[in-house]
Amino acid sequence: VQLVESGGGLVQAGGSLRLSCAASGLTFSAYSMGWFRQAPGKEREFVAVISRSGVSTYDADSVKGRFTISRDNAKNTVYLQMNRLPPEDTAIYYCAATRTGWSSRIPDEYDYWGQGTQVTVSS
Repeated sequence: VQLVESGGGLVQAGGSLRLSCAASGLTFSAYSMGWFRQAPGKEREFVAVISRSGVSTYDADSVKGRFTISRDNAKNTVYLQMNRLPPEDTAIYYCAATRTGWSSRIPDEYDYWGQGTQVTVSS
């Protein structure tokens, strides 16, 4: 199984980025997909999750209204659109796959993880 994130980079505060996560080696539509992030010196933090069909989503309060998670099961890809980014959103962003439940926010409940992509928001 491979999850490969892309789309990270350096952006000015107030800007936008769109992360992608391409999955292979698994039945993508059988997994709920989540995004997490980890800033230096902090624990890994839940960002958003999307159900297997893509109908249901759940966002962390810290990103609600600014981030949108979506997926394309035909392309085995999950996305995270990030808008109005402040410097506090600087972190490594990870995608992950779980069969535990569509709204899981606990990292230990995820079966597979990507290697992460760095997002840096400058002030």
